[in-house]
Amino acid sequence: MNAAATEPPLGDEDAALMLAALGSIPRLTIYRSLLRSGARGLNVTELQEATQMPGSTLKHHVSALVDAGLLQQERRAREVYSMARFPEVRRLSAFLLRECCADEGRAALQTTCN
Repeated sequence: MNAAATEPPLGDEDAALMLAALGSIPRLTIYRSLLRSGARGLNVTELQEATQMPGSTLKHHVSALVDAGLLQQERRAREVYSMARFPEVRRLSAFLLRECCADEGRAALQTTCN
């Protein structure tokens, strides 16, 4: 069983918080860079290189994404790594698709949402 199946569905408030955090180009750029990096994540230097953002700007936006529950950070020796929280990516995706084509019936769901 995957992690998303064991997690409770995302509620409207949490989804709104996550979507609001992703609602700026710098944050979306950071998030996409971390999604591409996979479970390893990126250290601050790598994230700065990937996004071309100055350190202070990067820190501000990463903090907002952490506060929204989309990223986590961990210290590895002297480096701080940021990683996407993939269970939350799945929960947000499931939230967005939960009612996809619900008013059009099962046939529309299979052709539109898959």
